Amino acid sequence: MSTLAWFACVSLAVWVWLLLGRGFFWRTDQRLPRAGADGGPRAWPGVVVVVPARDEAEVLPLSLPSLLAQDYPGRAEVILVDDGSADGTGRLAVELAARHGGLPLTVASPGEPAPGWTGKLWALRHGMALARARGPEFLLLTDADIAHGPDSLSRLVAAALDDDRDLVSQMARLRVTGFWERLVVPAFVYFFAQLYPFRRINAARPRATAAAGGCVLLRTETAVAAGVPDAIRAAVIDDVSLARAVRAAGGRIWLGLAERVESVRPYPGLGELWAMVARSAYAQLRYSPPLLLGTVAGLALVYLVPPVACLAGLGAGDAPTAWAGGAAWAVMAGTYVPMLRYYRRPPWTAPLLPFTAFLYLLMTVDSAVRHHRGRGGAWKGRVYSGSHAEGDGEFASRHGE
Repeated sequence: MSTLAWFACVSLAVWVWLLLGRGFFWRTDQRLPRAGADGGPRAWPGVVVVVPARDEAEVLPLSLPSLLAQDYPGRAEVILVDDGSADGTGRLAVELAARHGGLPLTVASPGEPAPGWTGKLWALRHGMALARARGPEFLLLTDADIAHGPDSLSRLVAAALDDDRDLVSQMARLRVTGFWERLVVPAFVYFFAQLYPFRRINAARPRATAAAGGCVLLRTETAVAAGVPDAIRAAVIDDVSLARAVRAAGGRIWLGLAERVESVRPYPGLGELWAMVARSAYAQLRYSPPLLLGTVAGLALVYLVPPVACLAGLGAGDAPTAWAGGAAWAVMAGTYVPMLRYYRRPPWTAPLLPFTAFLYLLMTVDSAVRHHRGRGGAWKGRVYSGSHAEGDGEFASRHGE
């Protein structure tokens, strides 16, 4: 057998293991349960929604009204923390609340972040402190670009109470309108689920820990016990760090895919998507060159070798190479189909996953280059390029600052 055939066989073995031994990461059935016939708990706990926002005037008209319009049977209100916006975000939020009505809205500003804090977590700290003064049992931490269905809050709270969870998080459905969004976004969520299989996170004996920062319902007393957000104040990838802090404090976590919680932030071109991933990909690798090299090699072996071996084997008449590469490519594409269906994309695009993985490989390398040039973690006028690491995390922490 040729060297390429051996690599293809190794890749195939990895894909068989991923298919069967990685917590069925490729399935998309981890969703919040539908509202029960009993109508939920007899006494609905108080909830305060905390929204950190920096220069979000473009998306706020699409997201904030959906929070104010929550059909929640208990006491609820919204606190928007304007993190030094230069586009009138805070003023616009007040205008939207006056126009749409609904839940009470408070707009606050924390001032510039203290040393050692990232902007989003500094804003969350301020908002959570204001929220705790209201005495709610739960906090909903959500990004300014996330639109919620009218029953979103009640379903989150019901799920937390029914299953006694301290943190319930949904990965918002990201926008897939343009060509590059359709190509890159489903793979982003697929890769995240591969790193952190939802079933393993949600199991009675969890074997993984993660959350999706765009939508996190957190029990207030658990947040206090976990020291959140102070304990993770320097985190660039804040959602996974938050989940780890909650788990370390003995909290129970649930993570799944959303049905009616959606991101409204547009990424019209490859450049915007590239910046989103490259901003924090190297942080996920703990700013480690050896981990970077290992990641590049792993991505090449798992995602690039199969199509290269299949096509090269067919071209050279090398049946073992073509068969091993084609089989690995087929398993890869098959595991990607459920995520494409979740994003309402045609299954026939699944074989394009190696090309998307190659883009992510380049984005990850670029993230390291940016870090070593002092531009790592740049977002909305701030740069977070310290050497602190979050351990694990997403390829990028989505939109959060």
